[in-house]
Amino acid sequence: MPNSYFQFKQFTIQQADCAMKVCTDSCILGAYPQMADYQRVLDIGTGTGLLALMLAQRSTATLDAVEIDALAAQQARENVKNSPFASQITVFQQAIQDFVAQYPQARYDMIIANPPFFKNNWKTEDIAKNQALHSESLNFDDLLAAVAQLLTSKGSFWVLLPEYEAQILAQKALVFGLRAAHRLLIYNRPETKIFRVIQSFGFESQAIDNQMVSQTLVIKNNKNEYTSEFKDLLKHYYLIF
Repeated sequence: MPNSYFQFKQFTIQQADCAMKVCTDSCILGAYPQMADYQRVLDIGTGTGLLALMLAQRSTATLDAVEIDALAAQQARENVKNSPFASQITVFQQAIQDFVAQYPQARYDMIIANPPFFKNNWKTEDIAKNQALHSESLNFDDLLAAVAQLLTSKGSFWVLLPEYEAQILAQKALVFGLRAAHRLLIYNRPETKIFRVIQSFGFESQAIDNQMVSQTLVIKNNKNEYTSEFKDLLKHYYLIF
């Protein structure tokens, strides 16, 4: 059974009331993107508030965090309130579709999401976990429509998905005028299948010569030790590094 909290160096994530707990791939997503000089950031489907807090730790940006589940949103608010970054983050308890309708003029330099990616297969009995894992509550078209509406002309959209779903999202993104600029392929260990993919998109491709910038990250080596690359990425967050 997962712990009811996860302790980071500068904040604590209480997660007893959230369907989706802190996991390694989400931590990579929170640590990986360059923050540049972003002033306004949106976290879609914030859950515990993890990504918003990770980004706040290494920026002065103002962050809005949207979460559809009432219990998760309240947990996120408590995590934010009890952190050193409470003044930077506002949590909204609503679907991103409703958020867009309510704040149509809002614009963000960066949008980040760890969206639901499973469809109807292997649903659990846990309604909250179904909502967090399955794409009925937020399909890719709705997600991309929201991003296209809210992202500034030179902003970046960062998203974490399994490999197949990442390919589908990249194809759909073109319909919304969003081009993939950066990709990180995440492996659990050397010579294993791709575990997750982080991609960034923008209206103006940020890739050199319009080519996708692609990198890889291996979490552990064959001795079951964290790689130096993973340690370097998470050293400002994980207590063990």
